[in-house]
Amino acid sequence: MNSKKISLTGIKPTGMPHLGNYLGAIKPALEMANSGQYEAYYFIADYHSLTSVHKAQELNDYIYEVAACWLALGLDPSNVTLYKQSDIPEIMELNWILSCFSAKGLMNRAHAYKALSAENESKGRDTDHGINMGLYTYPILMSSDILFLKSDFVPVGADQLQHIEIARDLANAFNHVYGEVFTLPQAKVQEGELVPGLDGRKMSKSYDNHIPLFLTEKKLRKMINKITTDSSEPSEPKDPENSLIFDFYKLFATEQQIKDLSDWYKRGIGWGEAKLELFNVINEELKGPREKYNELMADRKLIDEILEQGAAKVRPRASEFLKEVKKAIGVI
Repeated sequence: MNSKKISLTGIKPTGMPHLGNYLGAIKPALEMANSGQYEAYYFIADYHSLTSVHKAQELNDYIYEVAACWLALGLDPSNVTLYKQSDIPEIMELNWILSCFSAKGLMNRAHAYKALSAENESKGRDTDHGINMGLYTYPILMSSDILFLKSDFVPVGADQLQHIEIARDLANAFNHVYGEVFTLPQAKVQEGELVPGLDGRKMSKSYDNHIPLFLTEKKLRKMINKITTDSSEPSEPKDPENSLIFDFYKLFATEQQIKDLSDWYKRGIGWGEAKLELFNVINEELKGPREKYNELMADRKLIDEILEQGAAKVRPRASEFLKEVKKAIGVI
């Protein structure tokens, strides 16, 4: 009998991940999954993307891009079960059941809904302008994703803690009525790097300051050249600890490389030279995964096979647990 705790990670397909996603979430999550300490499940949350992505081909491409990224970066499907949310219909049935145990006020307090409704009010629009029910009840579907596998741990960023709290609230509400059916999940806060964007703010697609993960070498070099710098002359000594380029560099370089570039800064370095050094260390780390990513995207059959195998492994567990839930509520 497998005594390992279950770890679950959801990946929303909204385009190619960027360097911030890689260092802040993907890399630590893969290290955790490949450690052998957990029974790890990774799912592509394609139905979650439907709250905002309404072009069929676009969503389909996003699904493949995200799967290819994780596989190229080292997700091993022999150790980690990778599947698509939409391939597990039991999740949607559980979603309805859990919605009957969710207070409307709980959804009113969800961060995403509050942020969008506050933005509407600040612009003088109706509070619920542009907010669909999928976005409003998003935390319930996320709770279903987590609870149907009896997940013990869910690695999340600090900004996602509320979703785990809501999953626990709904599980507790159900268990209070029907007994101990649901396992209460625990959040495992990921301690990844806080990666700056091209303008110094946190790297984010919403700020349009991000660097997509698997750009060609030419496009990667072009993006790095956009990093904000001052107007100091190349011969002027520079403070490495007050340089966005150096901040980036430290995230990818070895200790010796960091020391060498620091010394160069203090002697005097041109920003073009500094950016080239940064390009070299990033490109070195991503070169192999980029080739693997391109291979996967050129022939998507392997991705399909991996996702189908993952769904085939998960579906029986989902079906069995849903029967347990339905028996508890009295419909079978």
